Amino acid sequence: MKKLRFTLPTNRRQFLKNLSLTLGTTATGLSLLSLQACNSKNNEQTKASAEQNRKSGKLGIALLGLGKYSTGQLAPALQETQNCYLAGIITGSPEKADKWKNQYDIPDKNVYSYENFDQIKDNPAIDIVYVVTPNALHREFVVRAAQAKKHVICEKPMATTVEDCQAMIEACKQNNVQLSVGYRLHFEPHNQRVMELGQKAVFGPVKSIKAADSFKISVEPDDWRLNKQLAGGGPLMDVGIYCVQGVMYTLGQEPIAITAKFGENTRPDYFKTVEQSISWQMQFKGGLIAECVSSYNDEAGMLYGEAQNGWWRLDPAYSYAGITGETSQGKMDFEEVNQQARQMDNFADCVRHNKPTPVPGQMGLRDVKILLAIYEAAQTNKKVGV
Repeated sequence: MKKLRFTLPTNRRQFLKNLSLTLGTTATGLSLLSLQACNSKNNEQTKASAEQNRKSGKLGIALLGLGKYSTGQLAPALQETQNCYLAGIITGSPEKADKWKNQYDIPDKNVYSYENFDQIKDNPAIDIVYVVTPNALHREFVVRAAQAKKHVICEKPMATTVEDCQAMIEACKQNNVQLSVGYRLHFEPHNQRVMELGQKAVFGPVKSIKAADSFKISVEPDDWRLNKQLAGGGPLMDVGIYCVQGVMYTLGQEPIAITAKFGENTRPDYFKTVEQSISWQMQFKGGLIAECVSSYNDEAGMLYGEAQNGWWRLDPAYSYAGITGETSQGKMDFEEVNQQARQMDNFADCVRHNKPTPVPGQMGLRDVKILLAIYEAAQTNKKVGV
């Protein structure tokens, strides 16, 4: 996701307007389109490669937002995918457009700005748009992608409000396209094993669950992650959502109530509008209570479950690579996989064969409701029903 280097606005539409005004022209006055001149030789190679991908049945994915996650994870993963490939990009940054075109042999016709993005509807080379922007902007671009008749993957969290989630789901439904959320861990072997251990009661009924996901954030104070309007919140929205997900896919159940408490803010000049840390409890039918914590001032990444006749632990549990796990019977032995490649391949297969995605927009909506309930519980110091 991208780092913004200008004054943050007061609403999403003004942000988009500022984004277009700020990035729509280069320092030399050249428009984004004027910077999209291509090398003819590379274009021929690109056309041949793209045609080969299309003939092989691969679906074309366009990444919208070329920040850290797209650059470091999604684009490399799309070099390993079997069912889809990197077909296009949508960006507000001309210099990024040039770099990506050269690095990945992306033709000019598959490069869009945020302003002309809607023209993607006329491009049959692109089947799927992956939205990777600040959280509050997800709705705008998911709806526009759906209206362009493109299937959509939306990075987590799905949005910052229930209303936005519902609008995204409705737009995709009206335009007969699929909507998926970027829940990569549903395709990671260790986490899949935890789903099996908990949901199938391999060690008997689950008695307790603990989850933690934290890191020491080091972004500039004006980074969008520290702005509640764009991020929706702090570590809970960013990485705490993995704990919420982990608890629920361990049990295969949704919580019935939430209690929560904000942690101490030791840097009020830095954490002005979002929490520095938060802990919460998720209560389930039958009385089980899952204990969770997420912080921007700690290091943790654990998912632990204890059942009647055994236990399991992933640590780290949520990282892009290096996940390890063990149970009361010994170490888990699973190969390292590219989580993002598996995630995107699965969605492409669902689109191609008109199958439902295992991580649909409805799941994203459910999770946003729970995240907001956690915030409400922390703000009111009361138990909140879900």
